[in-house]
Amino acid sequence: MSLVRLKIKGISYSQTQNGAYALILNEEEGDRKLPIVIGAFEAQSIAIALEKEIKPPRPLTHDLFKNFADRFKIVVKQVIIHKLVDGVFYSSIICERENEEEIIDARTSDAIALALRFNAPIFTYKTILDKAGIFLKFSSKEKEEDDDDSIMVDEILQEGEAVEIESGSDTHGYREMSLQELHKELDKAVASEDYEKAAKLRDEISKRK
Repeated sequence: MSLVRLKIKGISYSQTQNGAYALILNEEEGDRKLPIVIGAFEAQSIAIALEKEIKPPRPLTHDLFKNFADRFKIVVKQVIIHKLVDGVFYSSIICERENEEEIIDARTSDAIALALRFNAPIFTYKTILDKAGIFLKFSSKEKEEDDDDSIMVDEILQEGEAVEIESGSDTHGYREMSLQELHKELDKAVASEDYEKAAKLRDEISKRK
C-alpha cells in the first residue's frame, strides 16, 4: 500500500463539545484534509510544539519523553497513521536505537506530538485518505473578512464531506490590543501554563509583523 505524506494544517476547537479539538492534517501533494478529533491536553501539546517561540516553564509529558529518548539515544524516524476503525485512527511510531528499528503503537495525537518534537515525517496510507479525507472550502464571506483558516470541530462532525472554514470569534478581543499589551498577555499565559491562550496570542502577534 502506498504512503501519503501529511503536514499539519492547524488545530481548532469545538464550541459545543467541551474539551474537543480537531487536528487538521493536509496531504503534502494534494488538497485533501484529514480531520482528527483530539483531547484538550494533546491539542495543547501539539500547539506548543508548533509555536516554537513559546517555551513552557516545565516540560510537558511529550517533552519529557523527548528528553528521555535523547538521553538513551532513541530517535523517532516517522509516524504512520495505519488504521481507521469506527472513526478512530490508529498510529505507529517508528523508532530507531543503535541501528535497530522498533514499531510502537500509539494514539494518533500522541504520535503526532512526538513527531513534531523529533522533526519526523507523518504518513498515512492512501486507502485511509481515500476513505476519510475531505475537501475543505472557504466561504467567500470569510475570505473577504479574515485570513484565519481555523476549522470548527462541530462543522467537521456535522458536515463530514464538505465544511465551511470560519474564523474563530474568541480572538477578536486581541485585535483591539497594542503589541505591548499582547506581549504582556503572552508572558502571563505562558507563566500560568495556559498554552491554548498563548498560541492564540502568538498568532495575533505574528499577524502584526
